[in-house]
Amino acid sequence: MKLGLAIGYSRAHLDIPVKLVQRAEELGYDSVWTAEAYGSDAVTPLAFLAAHTSRIKLGTGIMQLAARTPANAAMSAATVDAMAGGSRFIAGLGVSGPQIVEGWYGQPWGKPYWRMRDYVAIMRKIFAREAPVTHDGREIALPYIGPGSVGLAKPLKSILHMNPDIPIYLATGNESTVKLTAEIADGWLPMGFVPGAMEEFRPWLEEGFRRAGNGKSLKDFAIQASVHVEVDNDVKAALARLKPEVALYVGGMGHKTKNFHNDIMVRRGFGDAAQRIQELYLAGRKDEAIAAVPDEWVDLKSLVGPAARIRERYRAWEDCGADSLSVRSRQPEAIEVMAQAARLN
Repeated sequence: MKLGLAIGYSRAHLDIPVKLVQRAEELGYDSVWTAEAYGSDAVTPLAFLAAHTSRIKLGTGIMQLAARTPANAAMSAATVDAMAGGSRFIAGLGVSGPQIVEGWYGQPWGKPYWRMRDYVAIMRKIFAREAPVTHDGREIALPYIGPGSVGLAKPLKSILHMNPDIPIYLATGNESTVKLTAEIADGWLPMGFVPGAMEEFRPWLEEGFRRAGNGKSLKDFAIQASVHVEVDNDVKAALARLKPEVALYVGGMGHKTKNFHNDIMVRRGFGDAAQRIQELYLAGRKDEAIAAVPDEWVDLKSLVGPAARIRERYRAWEDCGADSLSVRSRQPEAIEVMAQAARLN
């Protein structure tokens, strides 16, 4: 199994852990992944890291679709890829949620399934440079001829000669979008992936490959799972440090009626806890919401504790069906322990 390093997005102050990424590259990590919510963006840090690394792949986990047009996403990906020497950028895409899409970007939530399909199709046409780009999609069309158009649009072809094979990964987790991911994408950033989850996901993936109609299968498709890693001799303390983020996402990162992270927790058998966390969080009782996060849920989707415990429990992830695993940690010892577990050195 290949390892990635997921550094997420910066909090109140921009913080790009260059030395940590360089150490991961030295250890043999395959990729580094950035993120965005409504603060630091996902692409700019990768341009900075490209100048301070030489081999490690540079992935967005994720670029939010509403944040940029598909043309701009393709331009950004191709520009960083060229700056990095070529064949290093991975364009990870996702829809985010309606609160961010409509509240931060001022874009309609629309039909995410069709938006992803149109978005990927347009990016592929831009990368290929086979002709000026036109696309007549359900959610996105080029040239634009809708309300407000002056009717002077012209199909264009990228000036920059791009790498036509920049891989596109989609971050998805429900049945329809996982099938779509297997059909149109090069890889998958799965939501709610834990050891044993392939039992649920495999039929969806197989149906997507069938729809692709070109003999596509798991051997042609990357699965980039992710796991929180926290090295500490005190397992309970390590689990406790990860609970505030769980409470934030399950309780408050989305509306009460549409929260993908909450849905995943329910699907994994923690429905009562998910409901309680959300009730407490939305009522402003954040400390109680954090306390309501079960240790078992955090432990299921994380690798925490002493190094020996992490190495032992890593085996379940190694056999989980993913071919790559992103280490979600900025803890230097976590990077080292995971390299040992994966036998990178």
